Order: sequence, then C-alpha cells, then structure tokens
Amino acid sequence: MLPQLSICIFVKSGELAGLAIEVLGGRRYALTQVKSESEFFGYLKHNYHLDCLVLEVDGDLRSLTGKLQERSIFLPAVIFATKPGDDGTQEVPRTSDNGCYPLVTSPELNQQQSCSFFYHAAEVQLPIDRSDELAASIDRAIAQFLKLSTPVPLDDQSAKVGATAQLTAQSLLQRQQRRLAEKLRERLGYLGVYYKRNSQNFFRNLSQEEKPKFLEQFKLIYRKIVLSYFSEDTAVNNQIDEFVNIAFFADVAVTQVVEIHMELMDEFAKQLKLEGRSEEILLDYRLTLIDVIAHLCEMYRRSIPKDASERGR
Repeated sequence: MLPQLSICIFVKSGELAGLAIEVLGGRRYALTQVKSESEFFGYLKHNYHLDCLVLEVDGDLRSLTGKLQERSIFLPAVIFATKPGDDGTQEVPRTSDNGCYPLVTSPELNQQQSCSFFYHAAEVQLPIDRSDELAASIDRAIAQFLKLSTPVPLDDQSAKVGATAQLTAQSLLQRQQRRLAEKLRERLGYLGVYYKRNSQNFFRNLSQEEKPKFLEQFKLIYRKIVLSYFSEDTAVNNQIDEFVNIAFFADVAVTQVVEIHMELMDEFAKQLKLEGRSEEILLDYRLTLIDVIAHLCEMYRRSIPKDASERGR
C-alpha cells in the first residue's frame, strides 16, 4: 500500500479546487475531486479508505454537513472560509492552535459561543488567502479528529438527534477513529504517533515549575542508560526506548540531549579524578550518545510528515 493520504476535494469554485490540487501535488497525497453532491456521496459510499475532506464555506455547506451527520459519516475535514457573503458568515481570522474559529452570524451569538462548527468540533477552518497552509491544516485536522470525543456540537445533538442516535453516532465515530489510526500506522509508519503529540507537553511550553522536574527525571533515565550501557543487562534497551519516547513527545532537541550527556561526563570525570583514575574510559561512552541520538533521529525521520519537515519546525 502506498504511503499516501487519501483526500477528497469538494468545492464549488474551480479556481479554488485547482489551487488545492496544486498545493497538495506530490507523492504524499492521493487526490480525488468531486463536482456535485450526488457524486460526493457516491464517492463516500464506495471509498472507506478516505482520510480527509476538503470543503468550502458556501450556502449549501450547512445542508451538506447535516447530511453527513445524519449518515453518521465523520471524517477529518479542512473547510475553506469565504469572504463575507450571502451565507452570512464572517471572514475567518488567523488560525488558532486548535483549529477553532468564530464563524458566527451575529455579535450576540459570538458572545455566547466562541466557536461555530459546520461539521464537527475537530474541523479546521482555513482562510482562502492562506491556501498554501492546506497541507499543514490537513495534518492538524487528522490530529484533532483522532482526539474528537463527541461527533457533533452538543447544541446540535440535542436539537437534531435523540439519545439512541447519539450513541450510534458516537460508536461509529470511535470505530472510524480506530480505523484511521490503524491506517496511519500501517501506511505511514510512525506518522500516526506524530499526530498524537500534544504541543502543550513540549518541553519549551512547560511552566517554569514543570521544566526542572522534567529535566530531573529525563537526566535520571539517561544516567541509568550510561551506567548500564556496557553491562549484560538487556533492560538498557528498554531504557533507551523510554528515553527516546519521552524526548520525542516532549519535542526535545538533539542538542539538549548532547548537553545532558556532556554534563554527566563532567560529573563522572570529577569523580574519577578524586579516585585517582584515568578519564579515558569516558571516551567509550560516546557510543552511548551516538546510539541514543541515532534512535531519536530515526524516530523523527520516520514520523514527521514530509511537508512539515520541508517547512521546518
């Protein structure tokens, strides 16, 4: 199976569709463009492998997403936002971290509800004039979809569906999330793991109280790796895996790992001097650092989406 994301593009504007296809052109995506609602639902009926929808805010979008909800079809979605028009929507502001935008029809409603969703709470709404961010928006839409806990906004649930229908929709959503997560693991290697990273847990985003605690635990694990590295204890492999996983999900830079290693070597060198022993033995532990960095770099290499790696972090 090719390592591609399957994307369905359904927008009324031919120019916008061409722009989306141009932005997503390349080996990473398998693109399908549909031009009518009947063609759209016909495609969904026979393509269970679909990974993300690309839609457009227009006068028919509410009706379209309503039909998707009625059929309990929930997929990651990026929605292009239009300029103010006949549908009453406002122009979308700059992208927020969670892909949530105040697309509302009145100031009064905006005060009551900070975000308005067309399809579900995990959708990502993207201004047309920033269509060059479509690939990143697809990544974010999939990441948010995998964390989605309720298929439609609560207000819509109470108005449109009963309790039994809600439970059915919830069950189908969870099934589709599991299918997508498994698909990502099989087709994209570690890419599914990448989507589970939460930027709030990145080391640079931790509070001033949390950072020292994290570093203390992080350094302790590395210390255990160094002390056990040349022994016959096979647990060191698990320790390396644990260290690499923590570094990956906390988005720890390789340079910081090197700093931790050098600090530990300085500590050991001082102890050896006090004992009157040679420091040359510490040179062997360069292998430990190389081994750990190799594991970490490989995890980043296999997990970061190609487009994201090209843009840089």
